[in-house]
Amino acid sequence: MPLFMAAALVVGLLIGANMFSPSSTNPQGTARSYLKFRDILSYIDRDYVDTVDIEKLSDFAITKMLEKLDPHTSYIPAEEMAMARSYLEGDFEGIGIEFNIFKDTIYVITPLSGGPSEAAGIQPGDKLIKVNGENIAGVGITNEGVFKRLRGPKGTKVSLGIKRPGAPKLLTYTLNRNKIPTSSVDVSYMVDDKTGYIKVSRFSAKTYDEFADALKGLKKKGLQQLILDLRGNPGGYMDHATRMADEFISGDKMIVYTDGKGDKYDSKTYARTKGDFENGPIIVLLDEGSASASEIVAGALQDNDRALIVGRRSFGKGLVQMPIPLNDGSELRLTISRYYTPSGRSIQKPYTGGSENYQQDMMKRFENGEYFHPDSTLFVDSLKYKTARGRFVYGGGGIMPDVFVPRDTTELSEYLSQLYSKNVIREYALDYYRNNRKELEKMTFEKFNKSFNVTDAMLQDVVKMATSAEVKYNATEFNRSKNLLRNNLKAFVARSVYGNKGFFPVLHESDEEFQQALRQFSRAQRLAKGGA
Repeated sequence: MPLFMAAALVVGLLIGANMFSPSSTNPQGTARSYLKFRDILSYIDRDYVDTVDIEKLSDFAITKMLEKLDPHTSYIPAEEMAMARSYLEGDFEGIGIEFNIFKDTIYVITPLSGGPSEAAGIQPGDKLIKVNGENIAGVGITNEGVFKRLRGPKGTKVSLGIKRPGAPKLLTYTLNRNKIPTSSVDVSYMVDDKTGYIKVSRFSAKTYDEFADALKGLKKKGLQQLILDLRGNPGGYMDHATRMADEFISGDKMIVYTDGKGDKYDSKTYARTKGDFENGPIIVLLDEGSASASEIVAGALQDNDRALIVGRRSFGKGLVQMPIPLNDGSELRLTISRYYTPSGRSIQKPYTGGSENYQQDMMKRFENGEYFHPDSTLFVDSLKYKTARGRFVYGGGGIMPDVFVPRDTTELSEYLSQLYSKNVIREYALDYYRNNRKELEKMTFEKFNKSFNVTDAMLQDVVKMATSAEVKYNATEFNRSKNLLRNNLKAFVARSVYGNKGFFPVLHESDEEFQQALRQFSRAQRLAKGGA
């Protein structure tokens, strides 16, 4: 099926649907096909042996037809439109994942920042096999069926059976549904007296305003260099991405351009305004979950030699969809053009190998080892482009980082995964906070971060809680993950006391990609001053 996200993400809105009107370069062929389709539906409705829901049959035919186009053109039935708009426009309650369905299997695209799935440790590429003990793989599950099972009132529980690449058996997660945050800037804070950090989790209707406020706040605190974290950001509204990029790019340099059939949907977007941070060094963090609008920002900053990109190759979603409302309240999201970075790179990864190859790209990256070293087949002359100052960058789908950082799995273990899947870490941290609330709330975050330590006794209490939750103790795996567990427990306690402004700074102490970014500022400084 076309990519359809649990929050129904609208990726790459270019213009309003009210500017669209049906037309055809082959009116006779369109008319013949329409009459054929109408006649077949009429015969089925009148003469078929059993009673058939013609509307559902028509919806199915449309969906299958669109599969022949590209992975992102999609049809959304009228009854799903409210859910489809909620991610970028309103609130909803559920577990917070984006997904697609392929061959009756639900694949996790990314857990939504701040939602229960992220907190539980669900990962991109996971397959959702069971919900509350019910097998939902290979049974013809629909988007609406997924919504009905995963969304629900805040505080209600849902049990998930997850198949993860590399895991020998099904992982079980018990999640408490919650309100999914609609803010798109998760956190902004000063790492030290000159280094700022902003994490943007999506490009929604309020993203630019939230981002601009965060940037102004950091400048008042002495911002001289910035880490912009777009990891796991699946995209959203194009204009919010270009306005964000404009805050960093001076003059009238190009940010992005699009190319479609003819020139009706061709566009070029340039920097227009005086930005709030056009000179200091910038590092952008990307990974395989960064898509669409995230790639527009990263590509513009990289091609204009304005930022150093650190992390791993981004998702590779470079097709522009226009939302077209249909007369029954349903909507067609039709691909009308492609994005290109200023150097001429197409962001879109190849999809000529068919839907199966495309939908399983995340898994293939894992199997090919791309999470741990760059894919050498993508660094060839045919995919080579030059930035404004002549640096070489590469196409091939997605944005290639200037500094590759492999996934850090040295402290991960099956035992730690079970602690997350059984909700042990969050529950222990919450209990600790409740029992020590008065003392914790007297402390500033700075004092907490320096003085608070997760003791061995606390770790043993976690093990006891885990055993009660039927997580079998494994000494080897526990010792492997001990330091990471200490960090994560401290981070969740900090979140209870200080919110995200306490959670992320603690978590970043064990975040290799973040730490690598801090080590790369001398290179980013040379880039900001006009060097290579």
